[in-house]
Amino acid sequence: MASLAKEPLPSDDAGPRTGAAEDAQPLDSPGKNAVSVLWSFGKCLGALLPIYLAGYFGFSLSLVFFCLVVYTGWKHSRDGKKARLQRAMYFLENEQDVTTTRVFRSKREIPAWVNFPDVEKVEWINKILQQAWPFIGQYLEKLLVETIAPSIRSASPHLQTLSFTKVDLGDRAIKVAGVKAYTEHDKRQVILDLYISYAGDVEINVEVKRYFCKAGVKGIQLHGKLRVILEPLIGDIPLVGAVTMFFIRRPKLDINWTGLTNLLDIPGLNAMSDTMIMDAIASFLVLPNRLTVPLVANLHVAQLRSPLPRGIVRIHLFEAENLAAKDNYVKGVISGKSDPYAVLRVGTQTFTSHHVDNNLNPQWREMYEVIVHEVPGQELELEVFDKDPDQDDFLGRMKLDLGIVKKAVVLDEWYTLKDATSGQVHLRLEWLSLLPSADRLTEVLRNQKITVTGKTANPPSAAILTVYLDRAQDLPFKKGNKDPSPLVQISVQETTKESRTAYGTINPVWEEAFTFFIKDPREKDIDIQVKDDDRALTLGNLTIPFSRLLTSPELSMDQWFQLDSSGPASRIYITALLRVLWLNEEAIPTTPVSPLPGEGDIESEVSPGTKVSPTLKRPDQTSPDSGFASEGVLRIHLVEAENLIAKDNLMGGMMKGKSDPYVKIRVGGMAFKSQVIKENLNPVWNELYEVILTQLPGQEVEFDLYDKDIDQDDFLGRVKISLRDLISAQFTDQWYNLNDVKSGRLHLVMEWVPKVSDPTRLEKIMHYNSLQSYKTKIVPSAALLFVYIERAHGLPLKKSGKEPKAGAELSIKNVSYRTKIPNHSTSPQWDEAFHFLIHNPKEDTLVVKLSHSWGQPLGALVLLRELLYEKDLVLDHWFTLDGAIPESEILLRAELKLLDSKLAQCSDSTTNAEEVTDIISSGEAAAESNRELRHRNVPVQGSDAAVKGKSQVKLSVAYSSDENRLVINVHACKNLPSFSKDPPDTYISFILLPDKNRTTKKKTIVKKRNLNPEFNERFYFDMSLEEAKQRRIELSVKNSVSFMSREKELFGKLQIDLNQLDLKAGLTQWYDLSNEIN
Repeated sequence: MASLAKEPLPSDDAGPRTGAAEDAQPLDSPGKNAVSVLWSFGKCLGALLPIYLAGYFGFSLSLVFFCLVVYTGWKHSRDGKKARLQRAMYFLENEQDVTTTRVFRSKREIPAWVNFPDVEKVEWINKILQQAWPFIGQYLEKLLVETIAPSIRSASPHLQTLSFTKVDLGDRAIKVAGVKAYTEHDKRQVILDLYISYAGDVEINVEVKRYFCKAGVKGIQLHGKLRVILEPLIGDIPLVGAVTMFFIRRPKLDINWTGLTNLLDIPGLNAMSDTMIMDAIASFLVLPNRLTVPLVANLHVAQLRSPLPRGIVRIHLFEAENLAAKDNYVKGVISGKSDPYAVLRVGTQTFTSHHVDNNLNPQWREMYEVIVHEVPGQELELEVFDKDPDQDDFLGRMKLDLGIVKKAVVLDEWYTLKDATSGQVHLRLEWLSLLPSADRLTEVLRNQKITVTGKTANPPSAAILTVYLDRAQDLPFKKGNKDPSPLVQISVQETTKESRTAYGTINPVWEEAFTFFIKDPREKDIDIQVKDDDRALTLGNLTIPFSRLLTSPELSMDQWFQLDSSGPASRIYITALLRVLWLNEEAIPTTPVSPLPGEGDIESEVSPGTKVSPTLKRPDQTSPDSGFASEGVLRIHLVEAENLIAKDNLMGGMMKGKSDPYVKIRVGGMAFKSQVIKENLNPVWNELYEVILTQLPGQEVEFDLYDKDIDQDDFLGRVKISLRDLISAQFTDQWYNLNDVKSGRLHLVMEWVPKVSDPTRLEKIMHYNSLQSYKTKIVPSAALLFVYIERAHGLPLKKSGKEPKAGAELSIKNVSYRTKIPNHSTSPQWDEAFHFLIHNPKEDTLVVKLSHSWGQPLGALVLLRELLYEKDLVLDHWFTLDGAIPESEILLRAELKLLDSKLAQCSDSTTNAEEVTDIISSGEAAAESNRELRHRNVPVQGSDAAVKGKSQVKLSVAYSSDENRLVINVHACKNLPSFSKDPPDTYISFILLPDKNRTTKKKTIVKKRNLNPEFNERFYFDMSLEEAKQRRIELSVKNSVSFMSREKELFGKLQIDLNQLDLKAGLTQWYDLSNEIN
């Protein structure tokens, strides 16, 4: 038998296996078989009798058929239970013979003590149990008849006639197939694993005479591993302070019903009833639940029932490959794929991943954190299924002893799925130790920045909190001096757990424990509410700040706490323990960790820890076309006009008026409109425009002047200038006569701005621009940014598990562009170019956001200032994406060109400017691209319209987690311009984009005649925090005028991307208003 100890078992739960008895029973004689056949034939004739009677009496044949189907299923299930029970009994009675004759045919049928030398066969215990079994039966009969039955009868008037008519435990006692002892973990405890096996002929019958009901049980099978912990060991009799027992995993249960409960053997009800019974057993005897029997007084029973976990295992479920295809079409003619999902179990903790449609190599990328109560012993069980509308198909399973994870600290391997034709699953398992000190908390929070996509996208936990709820004293009475029935609700962050109810007492004893995962122990508090069982009456409350717990010795508090909003002497005894979760990577062994018994002989093409997959070589840099970054900037300064034609006539033409001129500018297919100057034939605009252009043959810059009227605007003249001439001249400052009219001319200053790549010129350029005094203090752009976005790699999957349709959105302040959306892929390719005018390269930032069809975010990138430290102001390589999985990257080229105006060069005594490209390359070679225009207003020096300071609006934006809504406070405006003699009637309107409906549009009241109005109005929007982060505020400050008025209505606009704000913290600040772009 010693040689047999080398053969491991896949599972050590069941002890002796009943399957061995199938071949161990003697075969029936031929005579017995003939009688059995005749008896079966007679039963078939009997089964036909109901069909004949149904036809005779006119019953529906379908009803008879249905009853026969139910009866057949019930009979099959019942016969199967009887057969299993008989085989198990035979095996237990003939264990030695079966073991010796069958050992070489099936390893799985060997008892635990045969397979493992450290599991001892304790036959002396079984002899004691067998000898004492009749007396145990007598005690149970007395307990049921004299104690339990009267309690049931008094509980319900319908059960007043209930009685136990028979209680017989039978002749076969429960057996202990083996015992394994652990003494090396803690010197103050002894751990015993008892391999329990019971296949008994127990018979218990119950009768309710009032309803003529009889029910009962005749035969039970129970197999499992029961762990018994003797702790604490003490120096007095009985030497052990308490006995704690529990099943590490659910035991296997099979019940043979009799009487009315025979209905529970009907297929469907059979599995449901067994599951309900197992759930009841698990609720107090399967981890994390324990049955604790104290043997001495003054013990912390709650801490024995719920001790601190041994550790936490963080499970990263990455992916699987080569799964079996289970979806077939046209009755199996066409083979499909599978829709796999995974189910992970550790004790009673169960997690289910999302399913991935139509994929044999799914990627889940989900993270779970499980509490490990006992090692060795607890296992991670993973099963993969194919999602189907009816019944899900099994795709394979694997098991892993978490003691292996504790020893290895980190396991990142591929595991072959058992009981399947093919398939592997990729897991990363991390063992997190529990530290009773906050010294490493900052480091843990810093390392917490692991992003997990999918349904479980929550950040990892930094600590766990265990609260032992012991008792309370002197709670207040209810109305009428009635005793309350108190319970306790404990809330930490967004999780609330509730104790059981202690009925009719002001001194309740709960002795319960609760465990919470904590994301950041520095945030929020522990909120404890003591309530009556109706949950409407609060008997007291208590708040324990985490800061107090973090400064306590060993991060623990064990004391009485005075309750607030309660009686003067009301108090509660609580023990709170905080433990920091620490991944001790320094303890990772350098030698491989031994696998589980039975894992070493698994044949797999993919060895653990490695994954071979062909990969294509990725380019190191982008490859834009030759026309990239060839665009230039045309700066147009619309100064003034003179001698315009008067078009406004009064009193039917009897009185000559003036005109209200404005200019329309058209260039490169775009049109822009200047301000209207009222009643002036010599208007001064002084407006600045910056246009990004690609040189194409025949392009012109066209200026059309009009007189603003209520009905149709009158034409005042036109000027056309060749773009080629402007580029050749580089700089012009002259008057242009207006065409197609009798009189009038237009003063324009235009420049094709040179581009340089010398970063030393930036300070001088920005200094010159800062000297320009404009109405809103906006200076000309200092640079032109070119961005070529080529491709991405390793993007995360959608929440559904499918590959995304990824698009990229590029934005700088309020200017944004979007790429095209390619087909579904985690490595999309765009090959698109964009350009931006940059106001201040030291402060502005380029934000690149990737998302699935402009919805689910896939990652982001922020850059610009880095360009100033690069040679030639160019960056061209792969960039890691933030907010994505570690392998997510994007390949792009960012090139910055400084706009070095001739005016800036002339004002600078140092003329060591880098040689610039004066002429844009020919249009035949240049690719047509998007163009952008920036509109600047330059006031006339000394004009009444000049306003000191920018027009601004003050807002507060915050998200209220308690109320689940977004709160926007509109405070005030300042420095609004005045376009008439009287101050304007101001109001503010805004909308939450992208939705455009009545619920997202809001406006303030109108403040009469005020350039610095104060509103102080608050607006609420009911939505989740995730929804709020996807919104943008588009705000307008307006003048309340009639539709017939010629006053200016819009003062300025503002756009705020809420994703850029810390909504939880809230933000109050002044925002600059941008000028109106017509």
